[in-house]
Amino acid sequence: MVTVAAVVVTFNRLEKLKTVLASLEAQTHAPAKVFVIDNASTDGTAAYLLEREWRLPYEVVTMATNSGGAGGFAEGMVHGYASGADHVWIMDDDCYPRPQALEALVRGFEQSVAELGGDVPFACSVVEYIDGNICEMNNPVPTWDWARLLVKGQSNVMVTACSFVSVLIPRWAIAEYGLPYRDYFIWFDDREYTLRLTRRCPGVQVMDSVVVHDMGENRGVNFSMVDAKSVWKFAYGVRNEASYQLHHRGLLYFLEFGARLFVSLHRGRVSLPLRAKLLGRLFAGIGFNPKIEYPERRPQRELAEEAAA
Repeated sequence: MVTVAAVVVTFNRLEKLKTVLASLEAQTHAPAKVFVIDNASTDGTAAYLLEREWRLPYEVVTMATNSGGAGGFAEGMVHGYASGADHVWIMDDDCYPRPQALEALVRGFEQSVAELGGDVPFACSVVEYIDGNICEMNNPVPTWDWARLLVKGQSNVMVTACSFVSVLIPRWAIAEYGLPYRDYFIWFDDREYTLRLTRRCPGVQVMDSVVVHDMGENRGVNFSMVDAKSVWKFAYGVRNEASYQLHHRGLLYFLEFGARLFVSLHRGRVSLPLRAKLLGRLFAGIGFNPKIEYPERRPQRELAEEAAA
């Protein structure tokens, strides 16, 4: 049986976390182990996790400080990888998988590998909002030939990037491509990482694997929406994407991103002080270039080939 380590990153969402954990314990394909990364929560999460009666093997990893979603997912993937599981399944603390979500993910991943080859780097779920509509901010980016697997009778479509709301990542991909950038802290870590994974082969969205994202308001995010309350998140997003465009794609992409940012802020009539702050983060991205962290020094594929020789 394919083994899966489930990773949940949480920060001060105790009531929602309870639902996530119950959803994991109700899976028809049970995770081999559940890792909860507690990002230094202050709402009683630690006490609850200590006293909870668990129905699955588990491990709670308590971070000394809040490392953001990016740091939490990187840490969780390290532990999931070290457990020896075939796959690591990552999600936030407001993601409620339907009972057959993991079973369908594993099946869809294996079907896509049978058709596309062993380089398929991830499988992600369909993400619904709490009212049953599609979750606007969690739609993957399709490939130009996204229906290639559909015409073969599969319930899978090919994608190049997705959010970290129910993503199944095979062990070999973590060994070869490393971990998400911890230093991103929040925003654009999922986009950069899944784009990194799909350089050689697309990932897939499994259409019969469904999770519910219990987020606030169901709407997408763009830079015209910046306000005083949300600017801190957008500041991380601008710095992180600026770094990615410049250091991983090139100067012209960095300049194009800067132009898009400027136009979006103008069209959204964002206040001048907030515009200045975000444009400052654009330039902060020039000197910000984290290095990839690997769970092991050498890819698992290489080690496996040597062992078989």
